Amino acid sequence: MHRHISILGSGWLGSRLAALFVKQGEHVNISTRSAHKIRQLTARNTTVYQLDIESLSFNIQDFLNAQTLIINITCKNVSAFKNLLKEIKISPIQNIIFVSSTSVYPVGSGLCLESEALDCTTHTLLQIEKIFFDNKDLQTTILRFAGLIGPKRHPGRFFKSGKKVRDPQARVNLIHLDDCLNIINRVVDKNVWGEVFNCCADSHPSKQDYYTKSALALGSNPPEFLKPEISGDKVVCNDKLKAVLDYQFIYPDLDQIPW
Repeated sequence: MHRHISILGSGWLGSRLAALFVKQGEHVNISTRSAHKIRQLTARNTTVYQLDIESLSFNIQDFLNAQTLIINITCKNVSAFKNLLKEIKISPIQNIIFVSSTSVYPVGSGLCLESEALDCTTHTLLQIEKIFFDNKDLQTTILRFAGLIGPKRHPGRFFKSGKKVRDPQARVNLIHLDDCLNIINRVVDKNVWGEVFNCCADSHPSKQDYYTKSALALGSNPPEFLKPEISGDKVVCNDKLKAVLDYQFIYPDLDQIPW
């Protein structure tokens, strides 16, 4: 039986996620804030809605006519998400994937685990996670993605020429687009709800090593690195994701990605 999925946000990740679900035969609703993107998205066999959660329109319930909602937008307006939740609660939506970020873990956290107690007052994104995760009328899984790399996001272009990069020995936390898509698909396919997952590649080379290598691979000058600072390290652990979802990364080693 084909599923009906709504994707809030049609950016770099959302548009590709919609294409994946359409290819699998799913019925996909997708939202955009831009009128000029409607024709492009419609051509991909999705049902497109022009929506902005900071100003919800009359068609929000049509968009929410699905079993699963994937929230993948950059908005940090807590009140807007609270209003969205009110609409979700009177819709057919049963399950939610909220795409969050490993930025919720402070620099210097050391090894970052999902079980770590985090102070919601320090990060707006944590407050938004809590809005959905704590609501018992819905089943929500939080996906905390590390830095996103992939098509049009080559790490060799992250720093413009002349840019000075801090903490050269701090380790990077990144994930490739293909793994992002597969992880979301796995959560939906296996009905894994009520969980929080760190989504990050296995390897964590230093900033200096990785971004120097990435820039040179493009024939570009590497960024300039400031002298080492004592700000502490941060390494995002993906053990829970691999165990619960029985997931094997496509690109576990960042240095082995075929650009």
